[in-house]
Amino acid sequence: MPLFACKVSAGFPSPASDYEEKKLNLHDYVVENETTTYFVKAQGDSMIGAGIFDGTLLIVDKSLEASEGDIVVAFINGECFVKRLRYEKGKTFLCPENKVYPAREIKEGESFHPFGVVTAICTKFNTKKR
Repeated sequence: MPLFACKVSAGFPSPASDYEEKKLNLHDYVVENETTTYFVKAQGDSMIGAGIFDGTLLIVDKSLEASEGDIVVAFINGECFVKRLRYEKGKTFLCPENKVYPAREIKEGESFHPFGVVTAICTKFNTKKR
């Protein structure tokens, strides 16, 4: 796919074909560690504040160590979540990006396994004729 050197205005842009810079391979753009990266689709609306909607494709690198503030894919007691990782007063939380959902504290004794850091997302807009 062509990658244009110009930035795209949210107004009325001029034709950009004169500004074509090079070709872009989307895989090369979003995948840094090919052997440790996987793709998964999000389900639900708990992360809409981070631009992650139902059906959004998540690009996740399981080789990255999850840090405070990262969006992670994690398992708690075998159930899979995508949430923002937070630490507070020695406690670990998985936090949604939608105010209608509460943060999920990881309690002592629970099986908690981060399974990668979300490094990119890909959202497809509905382009069907109405």
